[in-house]
Amino acid sequence: MKMIDVQTKFSTNDKCLDYLEAMRWPKGVCCIACGSIRVSKITRETKSKNKRTRIYQCLESACKHQFSPTAGTIFHDSHLPLVKWFLAIALICEAKKGMSACQLQRHLGVNYRTAWHLAHRIREAMNQDNLVLDAPAVEADETYVGGKTYRPRGHGRFPTKPKDVVLGMVERNGGRLKLVPIADAKAKIIRPELEKHISEHVGTIYTDEHPIYIFALKRSFKGKHLTINHSKTYGIGSTHTNTIENAFSLFKRGLLGTFHKVSKKHLARYCNEFSYRFNRRKEQEKLFAETTKNLVNGDRLPYKKLTASQVSQS
Repeated sequence: MKMIDVQTKFSTNDKCLDYLEAMRWPKGVCCIACGSIRVSKITRETKSKNKRTRIYQCLESACKHQFSPTAGTIFHDSHLPLVKWFLAIALICEAKKGMSACQLQRHLGVNYRTAWHLAHRIREAMNQDNLVLDAPAVEADETYVGGKTYRPRGHGRFPTKPKDVVLGMVERNGGRLKLVPIADAKAKIIRPELEKHISEHVGTIYTDEHPIYIFALKRSFKGKHLTINHSKTYGIGSTHTNTIENAFSLFKRGLLGTFHKVSKKHLARYCNEFSYRFNRRKEQEKLFAETTKNLVNGDRLPYKKLTASQVSQS
């Protein structure tokens, strides 16, 4: 959705509530407790401590439940106005290389902690864990991000912190992308991810000549694997990995130019964000609507959980 349309369509809290109502109850408001369509709207003619502007009550005698359009969603009891929520969703959806928390802080007029938490909750709604690529041609490759190096005088560059590994899979001809952080570039680690996110009905899988792909693909994709030797050429005819390399380039430009530094703990959310936005890059309205719907229907991401210590993986 274009930013100018967002500012017009969601300029007030009531307009945002109208949008949420239409999304949650396309056939009319119904009780979130019993599902009855017999509900009434409560209007307050005098000011009270309760500042909620829109409340409904179920008219069923056995229920009588009161609820609001945001009840049971991530927006419920949020101190951030819906106008700023919707603007943040639009900003992150439209930013090709991502939107940092500092940028959100300036645009929304909130503190850094609020902007950072808000951005991660939106990224959490962009999860595509069940995505399966099923195009005739799929490319796969791994890339390395993060890490630290130092350069002693008169010597080369030496790593002081290992880089994180990201496995990438993409459908050719404008298809979908899936980025997955992995613990290490080993066949036993890569194989489950390839089998999970690539359909067994795929025609051909293109990779470089790294031995890990030969071992990772020979069981489930026997006879469908073609490789290119990058030490000699970038491609021979249709045998290449240029599509996934281009996707990696966009991903790294975002990490380096927008976020500058991404911890391994949160790397999966950034991978989800770039994959999700890439897969809907030609559908602005759908991108905004689906993200908002996922926020409404998805689980909350508490700040304590987001900042909790990372559990070590074996």
